[in-house]
Amino acid sequence: MAEEEKEFKIQDELDKLPKLPGVYLMHGPMDEIIYVGKAKILRNRVKQYFQKSYKKSIKIQQMVSQIQRFEYIVVDSELEALVLESNLIKEFKPRYNTVLKDDKSYPYIRFSVEEDYPRLFTTRSKKNKRSKYYGPYTSVEQVREVIELLRKTIQIRNCNKVFSEDKPLARPCIYYDMGQCAAPCVLKQSKEEYRALIPKVSDFLAGKTEETIKTLEGKMLTASENLDFEKAMEYRDLISAIHTVENRQKITALDGEDRDILGLRRDHGDCIIQIFFVRDGKIIGRDHSFLKIDDEDSDEEILSLFLRQFYNGTPFIPKEIHLPCSLPDQEMIEEWLSQIKGKKVRLMNPKQGDKEKLVELAGKNAGILMLRYVEKYRKEKKKQALALEELQVAIGMSRIPARIESYDISNTSGALTVGSMVVYQDGKEKPNDYRKFRIQSVIGQDDYGAMKEMLYRRFTHGLKEKKDNLQKGKKDELGSFSQFPDLILMDGGKGQVGICLSVLKELNISIPVCGMVKDEHHRTRALLVDFQEHPISTSSECFKLLTRIQDEVHRFAITYHRSLRGKEQIHSLLDDIKGVGPQRKKALLRKFHDLSGISRATYEEIRTIPEMDEKSTEAVLHFFQNRNTELFGKLKEEEEL
Repeated sequence: MAEEEKEFKIQDELDKLPKLPGVYLMHGPMDEIIYVGKAKILRNRVKQYFQKSYKKSIKIQQMVSQIQRFEYIVVDSELEALVLESNLIKEFKPRYNTVLKDDKSYPYIRFSVEEDYPRLFTTRSKKNKRSKYYGPYTSVEQVREVIELLRKTIQIRNCNKVFSEDKPLARPCIYYDMGQCAAPCVLKQSKEEYRALIPKVSDFLAGKTEETIKTLEGKMLTASENLDFEKAMEYRDLISAIHTVENRQKITALDGEDRDILGLRRDHGDCIIQIFFVRDGKIIGRDHSFLKIDDEDSDEEILSLFLRQFYNGTPFIPKEIHLPCSLPDQEMIEEWLSQIKGKKVRLMNPKQGDKEKLVELAGKNAGILMLRYVEKYRKEKKKQALALEELQVAIGMSRIPARIESYDISNTSGALTVGSMVVYQDGKEKPNDYRKFRIQSVIGQDDYGAMKEMLYRRFTHGLKEKKDNLQKGKKDELGSFSQFPDLILMDGGKGQVGICLSVLKELNISIPVCGMVKDEHHRTRALLVDFQEHPISTSSECFKLLTRIQDEVHRFAITYHRSLRGKEQIHSLLDDIKGVGPQRKKALLRKFHDLSGISRATYEEIRTIPEMDEKSTEAVLHFFQNRNTELFGKLKEEEEL
């Protein structure tokens, strides 16, 4: 932490807080952001956290005890504070904020009506404000199915070629031959004729498929009368496909409005919100989101937080959002959503009729999901507890090991050696405590030496962290390093166990150490306890837990090693291209992501990068033309390794 941050005095800084709206960010022991909040008046809100008279939930009490410093951002209005708070929570995912456990973006269909010859795309964001967006859909496959159907029925174009009536292309693509495009690119269809398709596509995406079905039925009848039965079957299949899509939209409302319907169910620290997506009066899809909540959070607070996260950045916001209860900041959220949409958005709490029934239906579905989740969670907890009990018996420990750590080494012929540490807490992985190590003292193939360095660094860091906390009067505060495991599982036999025990002895640390002895298929067949093998039943929960730990520590080590290896490969090869310095190298990787993408790029694609001039572009193309065979040979060889 910087010197000025060490001297941060909370009480002095509280007195400096302005009486203005804004967002505050609380920082924890490692200077990480642990909480983000908004305030109508910053001074009043932030001071409340540090007032003994102010009633705080257990979660907030824990959060306040962790605060080392805070910062704030002043804005012009409470609405701006709401928007900024949502963005910061989405970016930093602070530990003490209620955050969506599955913060996902839904696929939408983008219809580029701003183009002379509009196209259909799959998208998860609303970057082009002039396009029309339809959805959300619950899967990309569903989006692709609808787009393909439209190309076959209404013949909307599928290419990204640039053309105009003044500059047509020389010849049409294969989609013209397949009967899925009328080829406006070669003037077989005029611009006016093509743009006449726009209302038909829009109606179809809005659920109005009657005209399309009627047209296809007419074509099917004509083909049948002309004895063209193969063509008639194609039209029949298209009609059947449209009906299949329609059948997914089972519930129809009385009006044709767009709305989202939310239902909520909670169980202690878990919450599920069910969403029905209604477009043009039909339910086109449904999904659910998980939230980790505090027992003291009200339904109104949970829904308010959910709305601010869920609709932050979504491509489409409906005209109405129906909720099971009204919200304390309802008007402000309505104003925010209306600004994003560009039209009035209403949050509604229906009390009677079909709308109320749909909200109740969403709540029932959320309840069913919660029951399934709780049942699954309880089964998993039972299996995890049984696995740890079996492990305790197998090792002969006096108590069940709550925290287990395992380590692995990965390299390629002694090069780029890395180590991985994975952590399991109460039988379940704890990714936040995983750690990666770039081995520094070992040259060549020496797994024992690399393991010794990693273990020494891990535990000396932990001892230092404990000492620092003790000096600061925070002896009970445990980080990922200062929290030592109850059991260490080495991914190997006597050699690995011996290395670990020697490091622990040198540092005067007492922790049980076991080895996972493997069979010819590299699967754990026994535990090495006190250098004696103890067989494990392959049907036991203990065996399944050990297998998961072994697979996870391998995966984590190999993933880190591959990422370093990829960077090394890119670094060495791009540095060989004359005229491509650090800035151009960054620009190429930003555009094409990896070496394979750069090697496949065309002259036109590379020239779209502002940093790349004609000479450097030709240098890149020439380099990969000469090196393609050698490059992909290397990549294949490394993948096999």
